[in-house]
Parts: sequence; structure tokens; C-alpha cells
Amino acid sequence: MPTTDATILIVDDDPLHLTLYSWILQRQGYKCRTAQVKSTSVDLPSDAAIDLVLLDYRLSSSLTPLEVIQQLKAAFAATPIVVLSEMQWMPDDMRGHAAAFINKGDPARLIETIASVLHGEPS
Repeated sequence: MPTTDATILIVDDDPLHLTLYSWILQRQGYKCRTAQVKSTSVDLPSDAAIDLVLLDYRLSSSLTPLEVIQQLKAAFAATPIVVLSEMQWMPDDMRGHAAAFINKGDPARLIETIASVLHGEPS
């Protein structure tokens, strides 16, 4: 049952992860856009209003997550970013840039964190 009409931009270097997270979020009623991080670039959508960005932290790219965040902030200045990683805590270089952090592998926590950030609640 849809719970929101917010649009989430999922940014990852793995096409399978883009598909998986889109499926999880769409089942909750979110609209999803995806941007695959390639070896030296990321093609961000320019024709969409984005309410939240979900960014994978570990990228197989010459781009660092911080460089991707700089591109995201240039394109979607006021949009909150949620960092997704298999790490146990927010990476130090993401502090001050991301609204929240979530560990991979816990879809329920992912949904809870996204809802919290979208509604302005601390996560």
C-alpha cells in the first residue's frame, strides 16, 4: 500500500543494487529515479524533483563519495542525502554532508530512516 509520493534518487555503482533498492522503495509507495556511478562520472537526472537521495558509500569508481555528494548538492541543493553502506557507522568524511546513515541489509530500517528524514525527524 503506497504511503507517500516522494521521489527518491538512488545513486549506486551496481545496477543490481539500483534495481533492488528501487523495488524495496516502490513497494512502500515511493517514486524512484536511479543514477549509476560509472568509472569517472555519474549521470544525474536533470528533469526530476528529488525529495531524498540514497547514496551508496563504497563505489567502484575513480569518483569518491564526497565528489558524488558535491555533484548531488550542485544539482539538488536542499535535498537530504542518506548514506547507505555495509559499514557500522557514518563514515567520517560524510558527517556534515548526509542527513542520515543506514546499514545495508536491513530493509525495514531503510524504510524507517527514509520516512524519518522526509518528515524532518531525527534518525
